[in-house]
Amino acid sequence: MHEKKINRTYLREFFAAMFVYMMLLVAANKLGRPMADGLARTVTLASPMIGVLLVIWAIARHFRRVDEFIRLHTLENMAIAAAVTGGLTFTYGFLENAGFPLLSMFIVMPMMFGVWGIVTCARAMVNK
Repeated sequence: MHEKKINRTYLREFFAAMFVYMMLLVAANKLGRPMADGLARTVTLASPMIGVLLVIWAIARHFRRVDEFIRLHTLENMAIAAAVTGGLTFTYGFLENAGFPLLSMFIVMPMMFGVWGIVTCARAMVNK
């Protein structure tokens, strides 16, 4: 019962933070792109980072709430995801030197979250 309550709280905080991120992203793109270069444009276009920081805050709070086993297992999954993401991005850097198209840095965090999800699912299936 306690675990379900913790998960509900986490999901509520996470999705609220993602909502803030998405709203700021849409507003920043709509308002910031046509603005003249300068500090106001830079701040406007960087404003979605407020939502990213809220997502990080939600994840950190969740880590404080869960028990040691869940915390360790999740951190192991994140470490594997970070290592795989690092390897993939480093490899692609060499492929860019071979003529592959340049990729935006915006791909790294979604890639890491995707790999984190895959690692979590794969480890859950292996442990069954």
